[in-house]
Formats: sequence, C-alpha cells, structure tokens
Amino acid sequence: MDLSGLNDKQQEAVRHTEGPLLILAGAGSGKTATMTSRIAYLIEEKGTYPGNILAVTFTNKAAGEMRERVEKLLGRKVNSWIMTFHALCLRILRRDGDHLDDHSSDFVVYDPADQRAVVKAIIKERNIDDKKNPPGALLATISDLKSAGVEPKDFLAEMQGDFSGEIRARVYMDYDRTLKKNNAMDFDDLILNTLKLFEKDPGILRSYQDRFRYIMVDEYQDTDGLQYKIISSLAKGRGNICVVGDDDQSIYGWRGADIRNILNFEKDFPGAMVVKLEQNYRSTGNILDGAYSVIKNNKDRKDKRLWTRHERGEAITYARCDDEKEEADYVAREIIRLCGPEEDFSDFAVLYRTNAQSRTFEEAFSRRDIPYRVVGGIRYYERKEIKDMIAYMRLVSNPRDDLSMERIINEPKRGVGPGTLSKLKALASAEGLSVFETVARPEILGGLNKKAGTALGQMTDAIRKYNSEKDNLRVSDIYDGLLRETGYLSALEMADTKEADIRIENLMEFKSVIYDYQEKPPEIDVYMEDGGETETERNRETGDLEEFLEKIALISDIDNHDPTENAVTLMTMHSAKGLEFPYVFMVGMEDGLFPSWRTMESPEGVEEERRLCYVGMTRAMKRLSMTSAEYRTMYGKGSYTRESQFMREMDPKLLRGDGVYVEKNEVRTGTSSLRDGYSGEPFSPFDSLREAKREVKKGSVGLKGLKAGDRVVHKKFGEGMVLEVDGNVGVVIFDRAGTKKLALDMAPLERVQETDI
Repeated sequence: MDLSGLNDKQQEAVRHTEGPLLILAGAGSGKTATMTSRIAYLIEEKGTYPGNILAVTFTNKAAGEMRERVEKLLGRKVNSWIMTFHALCLRILRRDGDHLDDHSSDFVVYDPADQRAVVKAIIKERNIDDKKNPPGALLATISDLKSAGVEPKDFLAEMQGDFSGEIRARVYMDYDRTLKKNNAMDFDDLILNTLKLFEKDPGILRSYQDRFRYIMVDEYQDTDGLQYKIISSLAKGRGNICVVGDDDQSIYGWRGADIRNILNFEKDFPGAMVVKLEQNYRSTGNILDGAYSVIKNNKDRKDKRLWTRHERGEAITYARCDDEKEEADYVAREIIRLCGPEEDFSDFAVLYRTNAQSRTFEEAFSRRDIPYRVVGGIRYYERKEIKDMIAYMRLVSNPRDDLSMERIINEPKRGVGPGTLSKLKALASAEGLSVFETVARPEILGGLNKKAGTALGQMTDAIRKYNSEKDNLRVSDIYDGLLRETGYLSALEMADTKEADIRIENLMEFKSVIYDYQEKPPEIDVYMEDGGETETERNRETGDLEEFLEKIALISDIDNHDPTENAVTLMTMHSAKGLEFPYVFMVGMEDGLFPSWRTMESPEGVEEERRLCYVGMTRAMKRLSMTSAEYRTMYGKGSYTRESQFMREMDPKLLRGDGVYVEKNEVRTGTSSLRDGYSGEPFSPFDSLREAKREVKKGSVGLKGLKAGDRVVHKKFGEGMVLEVDGNVGVVIFDRAGTKKLALDMAPLERVQETDI
C-alpha cells in the first residue's frame, strides 16, 4: 500500500498495528488521513477481515466521511464497523438485547419528542406543578443521572427528606418503569444497557472482544465515563486499541467529556506506544507559535508543539477598541479592506465565546452590506424568544395585530391549544373583532378552563395597561413590564435548563438594543423659520415604541443567506472545532467574557477555556486577528474590562497593533502601541445579567403621596411640576415635554430633592 502521501510520523502510526497506540494529533495535523490510511492498511497489508475492525467516532457525518475515504483508498466497498458510539451500542443490543432482564432485542428507540411525552404524562398523573418542574428540566436531570450510571432507586434513597429532589427521583423511577414496560430505550439507555449487558453476560462481552481484532477511537479526548468503560471492556480482549485525539482540544467538559481518559491512556494500557503528529498543514508559523505560547500554560497536558513548513506569515494583530460597537465596526472595516480579488467573504470567520455577542457584528455587517451567516446558532433577531417579545411589544402598540397575538397567546404555556385558538379566531372573525379583543372579554375568559382563563386574563390585562400608557413610558419600561407580567421570564427561570438560561441571556441582551435606541433617539427634520428649507436636529425626547419597532423591523428583515453563499461566518469557538478559515477574528478577548466568568474561580475551568482559545487560534490559516473592548455593555449594563489573561500570556514578539497589559504597571507591546489597555477588575457578565433581571422584576412601583406643586423627574420626559393629583392619575407639566396625564402607579417618576440656596 502506497503511504508516500503521509509524513514519517503518520506512516509510523499507520504501520504500528499491534498493541495499544496513542496518536496525539495536533490541530491541522492530518489525523483523518492517518486514521483512514491505518484502516485501509489493516485490510490491504495485514489481510484483516473488515468486519474485525471497529472504528468509533462521535457524529454520523464523521463516520460517513471516514468510511468513504477508506473505500476510496481501497477502491471497493467495505463492511467495517465504522460508526458512532450510539450506533455501535444499538447494533450490539439488537443482536443480544434478549439477554437483558428488562428488554428484548426488538426494543424501540424513543426520540426526544417521545421522551417528553412520557414525562408529561407522569407529571399529569402525579399532579406535579409543571412550572416548578418543567419536562425539559426533568429530562435533563434523568440524562445526567443515566450518564453517571445512577439507578432510579439509588437516586430516590439519596433524595430522602429533600422535597423537590424526591419529586425528580419519583419521576425518574416512573420514567424508567414506563420505558421498560414499553420495551423502549432512549439514547442514554443505548450506552448504559450495553454496559449492563457486558456485566451480566461475560460470554457476550468475550464474543465482541474476539470479534474486534483492532479497535480505533476518534476524538478520544471527548469521551465520557460510560463510553470509556465500553471501549476499555472491548479492548481487554486483544489489546489492539488505537485512540486518536488531542488533549489540547478537549473543550466539552461541560457535557461530560473527561480529559483524564486521554491523559491516563498509558496508565490504563501499559506498554502503549505514543506517536505525536506535530506537523501542521493548516496555519502559518506565527499563528502556531502564538497558540503554543498560550496552551503551554496548561498543567494538565501532554507536551507537544506544532510546527509547519509554511512561511512565518503575518504577525497576529490585536485591536483594543473603545466599546463593543467600535469592535464590530473595526472587524467590518478590516474584512472590507482585506477582501480583495483573490478573497471571498467566505474566507472570513468571526469567532466569539457566547452567541449573545453576535448581535453587534450582525448589525455592523448589515450596515455595510457584508453578507454573513450564523453557524451553530440562530441570527439574533430570529431567535424565538426575541421574536416572541417583539410580538408582545407589537401587540401593545396595536392590539388588533392578530399575527402577533396568535404567536404569543400560548407563550408561555397557558393551556391554549390549536383547537381553542381556532375557535377564538372563528369567533373573532364572525364578530368583526381582533383575536385580542375577543379573548379580553370577561365572558370569553370565563368560558375557558381555569388555567387558561386566569393566564390569559393576566396577559390581556398587561397588554391593555401598557397600551394605555405607552406614550408616557420608555420602551425599556414597557419591555420590562411585559417580561414580568406576562410570565414569560418566570417560565424560563422555572424551566432551569441550559437552553432556558441561554434564552434569558438573549432576552437581557435585548435590553442593550433598547437602551442604545433610547440613548440615541432618531433624528427628525424641522423647518427653518425663514422658509421651506429643513435642517436635521436630534429629537430631545426618548423615541417611542412605534419608532423602535420600525427600527427593529428594518434590522430583522434581512434576507437569509444560503449556507453555500459567499458570506462571512459568525460562530462560537465551540462550533468552530474541526473547521478552518484563511482569515479569523477572535473577538471579546476580555477576562470574564473569555475566559468566561463561570470558569475563572476553577483552575480546571480556566484550563478548558485556554484549550478553547487554542482551538480558536488554530482555526486560522493565513491571518489571525484578536480584539477586545475597553468598555462593554451586555444585558443593558456596561462596565470597563480587563484584557483576557490569554492575551497577556501571548508572546509579544508575535503581536502587532495595540499594547497588552501584563500586570498593573507593566505594558507589553507588539510592534506598535496605539493605546493603553486597562487593568481593572475582570468584566462580569454575570453581574450585568443579575442586575438586568433584578431591574425587570423590580418594576415601577410609582410614587406615593404626591401633591400639587411637587417637583418630579420622569425617566422619559425629564423634570416637571405636579399640577393635579386625582387618585391614581396625576397631571404634570414638564419643562420641555409639556403637560402630561400619567398613571401614577406605573409612571417612572422620582421626586426632585430641593436644595437650599
């Protein structure tokens, strides 16, 4: 078999077929070519029957590509076990599942929708409050427990005396009992029950140990505890196990991956040979050296350093921008400057730590007509929670907006199913009313079931209240009130899932959009006194709800770009793993944002963040640019930032552009220093998020005891004097906004403290 297309280390890995082998494959070092050549070599040169080779990876796509490349090398179809962990376990259980106590081999596999239906039925049967214990949260708990190998009875015993814990435990027991009764398994069961099968019947395990003469595992650094046990059990037969991975790219600890599996491989399999693939075929020398200067600070890693025959290339550029808007504008300008005749927009990628960061780049690219696509997420203004809240705000602006009403009538869940909605729409049409006007009638609310009637009554009351006072409130007051009084925010908080947490973060980030609008109200044209010419001046009042919704409509009504289109890629660093781009921008390089505030108190957490930084840097082929913002606003709150410790760890000789602070009184610079950094406390998005949520929940309680003659300040209209108070209604003459009639329990008013002159 011709191996001349591989380098010396790759050929060494291919030819070493007997005994345990660890291939440490650095980023861009050709690991897939090595793995597929090794499988082909085993078949072609060693005469191994394809069915005696097991190659496991993590995605169906990766397994399919691996199979195709092996068949291309051999020039024929093969019948190897090249598959994902779940597919492997499914095949084993189909063949030998009859040996399990609680299932037979003709079991059915429940997908997420089936799982949710089972949990919903349990919630109903046990009369559990689904707001405090949403199905999604319960399923997440069950999945975590199964991945940890915790049995329902053991979890119930552990939760004795814990009321909420006992509820989760009993749901887990009922769920497990239901699946066994129905001869069904979920995806976690496929792994767990395969292990149970091996433990129950050693003869079956031996049969698979004998079958698999050679075992290979891709992305070994991403395996969890149960996957490790399956592979270890199978490999104890012949001992010919080859694992391929890179401890420097282990970035999935938050979903169960255990880096110790690859770090301890030589202890688990004594006598293992280690082959390091360190020649990189992707990046320039400066990019690789920069990435190494960061990752070498990790203690839990195997020593290796990537090198390349490529040229040194450009230095890594760094820009310390004033704020997140200038950061986005800087990146947009750079892309336009660099995108010459030989470059396409698809050659560029913007990598960030969290999806909430995408918004400013989407807006900056839209202003400059730069095509873009969001990968691993949804465009900011197309996210469900954002579209839901925009629908609520549109309904406040226009209660006859049936499209918005239909979108949010059951968001959050209020017990209004498709059948009920269809009847309400038919009734509204017959009476010539909007759906909102129909639903808001007391006799209609009273005719619904208690849950739906109460929830819809609260929602329609909130819409009517904010509609009546919309001209007297800031957009942010209306938004906070809707989040609070419609139950939308509390429903997400009660869900207590990672998905719900991300949605809450996006909702709080939308406050940044609103505050930005309020601080910069739209320009208006006014006529000059001496004739028909006009000049533009700033509207001195904060813009209103209708204007804000128009602005959002223009932003969010951008045509979707096809994934194959010539467009800049926006994605998180997690989503970028395995990809490469000629030009990469890593943005938001600030302590608290990256490394994330969630990880900064844990050495292990910071090491995983550093590995994520390494992954991001090694996506770049020709040019790597990094940016940070001196002042960043997230969730409507802003603060000064400190540059990421990963920037401070980078070799300054590899940088050009702005200076990087190493410590408080020492500035480390690249080839030039354009502005100083900032060495204050780490930026804490968590504090901003917590404050934004507190602001929503606090609401506007109004002022009590107001009387004529009191001086007040209104958050929208400024200072004024109270002319009249009649119950909850106050008449105030404002210095610049004129006379306004306000609902005092809602108005964002504060007394002006008089000072002695």
